[in-house]
Amino acid sequence: MMKKRCLFCDEIVPTKSESNYDRYIGCSCSPGGYYSLRSDSYEAIQSFTHQKKREMFHLISAYIRERTDSDDKVTLTVNDLESIANSPEIPLTLEDKGHRLLQYLYRHAGNPGESVVIHPLSSNYNLTYSPNLQELVYIIDKLRNEHLLVREGINFQLTEKGWSEAAAIGGGKKRTPCSVLLPDQEELRSEWLGGLLPKIEKYGYQPRVVTLSGAKNGEEEFSLERISESKLMIADLTGQSSEVYFAAGYAFGLNIPIIWTVHSSGAHIQLPGIEEIRPIVWESVEELAVILQHKLG
Repeated sequence: MMKKRCLFCDEIVPTKSESNYDRYIGCSCSPGGYYSLRSDSYEAIQSFTHQKKREMFHLISAYIRERTDSDDKVTLTVNDLESIANSPEIPLTLEDKGHRLLQYLYRHAGNPGESVVIHPLSSNYNLTYSPNLQELVYIIDKLRNEHLLVREGINFQLTEKGWSEAAAIGGGKKRTPCSVLLPDQEELRSEWLGGLLPKIEKYGYQPRVVTLSGAKNGEEEFSLERISESKLMIADLTGQSSEVYFAAGYAFGLNIPIIWTVHSSGAHIQLPGIEEIRPIVWESVEELAVILQHKLG
């Protein structure tokens, strides 16, 4: 297996090439997991200015970490990075960054007081979307002083107060798995990643993206079995993908509720004459986000 440097966390890790994508395995962006980057994006991203790398790369690393830690499969191209880094869901304040650490501990602990190992800290400051270790340490000390967590060396525990706070942030419960079927169109895919998936999360769902590129580029692990674990599916029909119909049909057979959507640019195309397919026609991600809010809220 070849090795390559992860652009976002700067670690040299094993990589596996699959079609047009390279899979980066076990770096700090996805400890114990992996993410995929389109092969022809590597040099384009590497050519970013030093300033742009410094402002963006730690945010992308944190995004990958948060998604893969929630069992989502992350497949990126150079066109995805701007929308991710500029997403309104990226935490900017120390308080919001602290919430990300509380949520991480909440996902990994069974109850208040249960230890979660974070080691080494120097490879984990992406847990709080921080640009460096110093900020992570400051956030940890801040949360300790607020009696939200206890740190004993490499072991971290949420206090009762911290557990309640983390539960409140996450709506009081673990997020419900939701499959999102997207067309193989880079522009629309970027809009969903940056503008819609974070909104879906706000309503208690953990969106897991299924795309045509995933099917063609080695995302076998995100399979029909993954879809069967979902409690909701959102299927975008833009581009009339046969694979979207197939996966949605599979979910329909399992009685998984499906929300159908289609961009206005493709709404004029004749859709299959199936009564259950009544897609939401959308012009912009902002408009669709409002509609989904009413559907999911």
